[in-house]
Amino acid sequence: MILTAKQKEAVALLQTDAKHILLEGGSRSGKTALIIRAICQRAVKAPGSRHAILRFRFNAVKESIGLDTLPFVMKSTFPDVSYNLNRTDWYMTLPNRAEVWLGGLDDKDRTEKILGKEYATIYLNEASQIPYNSKNIALTRLAQNCPYEMEGVQRVLALKMYYDCNPPNKGHWLYRQFHLLQDPETKKPLPDPLKYKYLQMNPGDNEANLPPDYIAELNNLPLRLRKRFLLGEYGEMAPGALWTDDIIDRWRSEALPDMQRIIIAVDPSGSGDDDNIDNDAIGIIVAGLGTDGNAYVIEDLTVKAGPKVWGNIATTAYDRHAADKIVAETNYGGDMVRFVVQTSKPKVPFKKLTASRGKVVRAEPISSLTEQGKIRFAGTFPELEEELCGFTTHGYMGDESPNRADAFVWAMSELFPGMIKEDNKHKGSQVRRPIHTPQGYLAA
Repeated sequence: MILTAKQKEAVALLQTDAKHILLEGGSRSGKTALIIRAICQRAVKAPGSRHAILRFRFNAVKESIGLDTLPFVMKSTFPDVSYNLNRTDWYMTLPNRAEVWLGGLDDKDRTEKILGKEYATIYLNEASQIPYNSKNIALTRLAQNCPYEMEGVQRVLALKMYYDCNPPNKGHWLYRQFHLLQDPETKKPLPDPLKYKYLQMNPGDNEANLPPDYIAELNNLPLRLRKRFLLGEYGEMAPGALWTDDIIDRWRSEALPDMQRIIIAVDPSGSGDDDNIDNDAIGIIVAGLGTDGNAYVIEDLTVKAGPKVWGNIATTAYDRHAADKIVAETNYGGDMVRFVVQTSKPKVPFKKLTASRGKVVRAEPISSLTEQGKIRFAGTFPELEEELCGFTTHGYMGDESPNRADAFVWAMSELFPGMIKEDNKHKGSQVRRPIHTPQGYLAA
């Protein structure tokens, strides 16, 4: 590994006496590889030592660390050290009996097995996705007494807890713990603040090792995401936010299960074919209900165009995904929306939706489902996520009409029917149906 100046600064920080060390900042800055490198150095140095690398989802840590970063670091930094990677229980063993375990906090059995041991190092990868309670339970296993000898002197391996993240918002426990030096729950000052250190690392600090156009692509992201993934800045916490970066990230999915149902949801704006430059976009979201009982955002096809174009986009998506139906909000335009869809594809199954309540009332139960993990994101949807994070209990705080988010809410309401029920005596009130879902272990 050829280190940049900022990466050398991170290496020095990881070797200090601080017990809790966070590398934060934009994407592709080298944070994960440097922490894995530090863990491997500790494992090579201390025979019999144990180290844990934990992420919120097991499949993510297996794919990104077990099959990618960990072998890369061993090959590039320790080419003469042999190792065995057990792909059943997912742990690496070195010739000196040191072990590096991989785990996801969404897998109860694996997590119980891992946290039944004690460790000299625990690393929370993508820590913005990990709940504070999970972090605290993992911390109880940072307790291995691991003596080793160096240059004829008996030593004990210092206990370390490493973290990395693309900064979420300032309400997150990472910001409170490392920047404000507060207990995230009580808001009281930490009793041992000198044990907590952090370093910001951004892709600009690693430009020499990145593809030529990578940073240019990050510059094209919406402002909120540009601040997070390019500039490595924490977002402002909107009071009463219904969606946050860490909730969306926590339930981002690398793979899709088989689908029971697929819906194409449309939120029209009424723009004409020849005059749509200044009109609102037509929100078009493809979403499905998986065989695992969770709903997934599959595509965001939102477009600023007239009826002929958006009708074709919606019906083409219907065919491409073998969808069950197209649903659309018809307050604006009434049967015009059905006409546009069925002109593009005659006899396509179509359902009219009517907004009898405000945007926030419709969005709140869908937000609750997202927080529970019943709604997930099959990929990254920057513009949709930007709009969702603009929803608060006080109203929508975004700059433009949230057409993508409205279509998202319509899609999820169709996949989870009955989430908002009309109260005849108090029109507009909402009744949330009890949701019984399997939660990720330690994720409550």
